[in-house]
Amino acid sequence: MGLGNCEVAVALLLFLSCSSSVYGDAGDTITPSQPIKDPEAIVSAGKKFELGFFSPVNSTYRYVGLWYSNISAETQVLWVANRNNPINDSSGMMTISEDGNLVVLNGQGEVLWSSNVSNGFYQSTAQLTDDGNLVLKAGLNGNLVWQSFQQPTDTYIPKMTLSSNARTGKKTLLMSWRSSSDPSVGNFSAGLNPLGIPEFFIWYNGHPFWRSGPWGGQNFIGIPGMYTSVYLEGFSVQEADDTFTLSLIRDPVFRATYVLTSHGKFIEQYWDYGKQGWEYTWEAPSTECDIYGKCGPFGSCGAQNSPICTCLKGFVAKNKDEWNKGIWTSGCVRMTSLQCDGIQNGSEVGKEDGFMKLEMMKVPTFAEYWSNPSSEQECKDECLMNCSCVAYSYYNGFGCMAWTGNLIDIQKFSEGGTDLNIRLAYTELVADNMRNREIIISLSVIVGAIAICICLFFSWKWMATHRERNLICEETLSSEAQDTIFDGNLPENIMEVKLEPVFKLQILETATNNFDISMKLGQGGFGAVYRGKLPDGQEIAVKRLSRTSGQGLEELMNEVVVISKLQHRNLVRLLGCCVEGEEMMLVYEYMPNKSLDAFLFG
Repeated sequence: MGLGNCEVAVALLLFLSCSSSVYGDAGDTITPSQPIKDPEAIVSAGKKFELGFFSPVNSTYRYVGLWYSNISAETQVLWVANRNNPINDSSGMMTISEDGNLVVLNGQGEVLWSSNVSNGFYQSTAQLTDDGNLVLKAGLNGNLVWQSFQQPTDTYIPKMTLSSNARTGKKTLLMSWRSSSDPSVGNFSAGLNPLGIPEFFIWYNGHPFWRSGPWGGQNFIGIPGMYTSVYLEGFSVQEADDTFTLSLIRDPVFRATYVLTSHGKFIEQYWDYGKQGWEYTWEAPSTECDIYGKCGPFGSCGAQNSPICTCLKGFVAKNKDEWNKGIWTSGCVRMTSLQCDGIQNGSEVGKEDGFMKLEMMKVPTFAEYWSNPSSEQECKDECLMNCSCVAYSYYNGFGCMAWTGNLIDIQKFSEGGTDLNIRLAYTELVADNMRNREIIISLSVIVGAIAICICLFFSWKWMATHRERNLICEETLSSEAQDTIFDGNLPENIMEVKLEPVFKLQILETATNNFDISMKLGQGGFGAVYRGKLPDGQEIAVKRLSRTSGQGLEELMNEVVVISKLQHRNLVRLLGCCVEGEEMMLVYEYMPNKSLDAFLFG
């Protein structure tokens, strides 16, 4: 009975062993005796990363790749081993070879990929860490002899470093996929360029395609969005033994990655746990001006301008025909020689050169760092004393940058960037100042002329309105009174009727205290009558048409005609009228309220 139980236990262990082999539950380690076979995989100790076999979208080829453990390989593969040598079927295997290297084999035992460590070693193991790094260790002490971070593919993740040695030229670069279904090495690569002040470059078949601008101590100066993006602020550039190293100092829990696409885009993305998908927050190049050297030497590119390329002040197009056709790569040339050129040629020396400041610029490539100047003025003086210096920039918190030779890949930003000072001949600066002065004078003359025209227009408008009001009663009298009131039976001398002065509504409102009830003399069928006093002291009586009277222009003009014709010393005299908007009023001389005999007999 005991023997039977023992046999059952052994059988169970063998079954579990086979099951673990089938499902790839091999922990986080690969050894000579414990390889991984398609479709097996290993997972890092913290369950953050997974290494196994996958097929790209729209492809049946098999590759060994690495991805986030909770994100499928179809969504994002971070690293590929045999990217240039796919496996045709599912017979592939990753293991440790006899010489201690980590290798990928096909079903026929052919080596499709190797860690390719030259020195032979024994007792080696490969382990997948929680940083996403596949490391190869050798010997009893587990010395590190190779790591996947040294051979990245197209993706940059936290804890990974990209390095470049200025002396040897050796670089650790990102290499794009050929296409979304082909992970073999594509046309684009990306990494640090150590010449001068380090910059991050994208190359197309070895030629510059895009650059970040110089590293300014905390950020890349040529990336305006570096202050608005959460993840871009996590970069760090360090130097040691002529080697510059770029690292992303951010916790991997954010799962922020940077991908160099097959189209040459460098994309910043992070995993959105809620949406279960990648969110894109930044990319470069993003405009046509981001393409390296778009406007050629001494040309400036502005994405908001049309055309986008212009020559710097003091420079003209080198090839005008090409420039007019929108072919700007030949760039611009200087119009006036510098003072230094005159000294070197032995010709007559003019006045000292100066600088023209350009604000919010992506400064040219291949900047040199001058550590001695401690202020912008010292930086300027240092450049002025050096005949080979054609431009300088002083970046706060970093220091003095200078350029010699051609200025390439200059861009005008709408935000960010820094000031760039271009060296120009004295005569060019004076001419520029004269042009600015002429522009200011011309603008002043134009603005003054426009202002005068506006004033004249409103004066004419006011006079025309005033004249129109003065004529309204007369025009109405000659037309309405004659045609409407008398129906063709005109008085014999109606044409001799003269219109009395026209009063403004505002004058009458002031005279009657805004038609206050205390100034009211009485009420008739036409409307109310108010007492008032004109600015010259004359007392008046104002008859104001009531909106409820049922009378209107016809009755008003009838009274104007009659009173105008029947002037008598013992009759009240009509002084004028007011027709303004809906207001119609007659203005009479004011007579005290006395009996008729007092007026007739004194």
